[in-house]
Amino acid sequence: MTPDEHIRGYFRTLYGAWGQQQWWPAHTSFEVIVGAYLTQNSSWTNVERAMENLRKARILSVNGIRSTPLHRLEKLIRSSGYFRQKARRLKTFVNFLDARYTGSLRRMFAQSTSKLREELLALDGVGPETADSILLYAGNHVSFVVDAYTRRILERHGLVKDRAGYEEIRELFERSLKPLADEVLTFAPVASTDGALRGSSHPPSRMSLAKRDALAQVFNEMHGLIVGVGKNYCKKSQPQCELCPLQKFLPGADSPEHVL
Repeated sequence: MTPDEHIRGYFRTLYGAWGQQQWWPAHTSFEVIVGAYLTQNSSWTNVERAMENLRKARILSVNGIRSTPLHRLEKLIRSSGYFRQKARRLKTFVNFLDARYTGSLRRMFAQSTSKLREELLALDGVGPETADSILLYAGNHVSFVVDAYTRRILERHGLVKDRAGYEEIRELFERSLKPLADEVLTFAPVASTDGALRGSSHPPSRMSLAKRDALAQVFNEMHGLIVGVGKNYCKKSQPQCELCPLQKFLPGADSPEHVL
């Protein structure tokens, strides 16, 4: 089985088991952008606390971040960690949006994916994962998000070498998933019999329910499904391979000598 076939097999297996993941949990595109900054080196639980603080203060908007004094912004997002650095970076993003796109997210996201990705990567604090999260989840651009979970799973399954580059992994997923753009629309969401959320799924939000291009939706679902594997099974220490839906894809999984 080729790496491309493995990736498509991952998608079909996980989507068949867990259904739609409802990523990204947010009300607006700007909330997605703020979340992409705040989640750097932080757990989503801590990010949600910071987001709720911003929401209660009624400044979770471009104008809100623009007009809020830096020291107050730092206090509101303290739970996300590195709060001084992140507050400055949020201000930098809004300054960029004002200078380049007159404060309009719509105008910004109307740019080509390659052009906008280059601009985002030039901003302080925006690496490839943050840029692709903004492009895919906030802007409906076809750009796959690679995170630590993605890399860990691929390395353990022998699909990439240790320390493979971000772009190498991103290109592998984008190439592999492209044929699924039509197929995914035929998959029916899996309903839980006990009401529990599956994988990394969240309750639906305005952004998770937003209409997307077919391939962007595939990328959206795949990243959410991968996060579900990483959080629940492919852990940094003490992985639970025997319980993971992707266990059958491990090297030697079909061999009687294979040991988990």
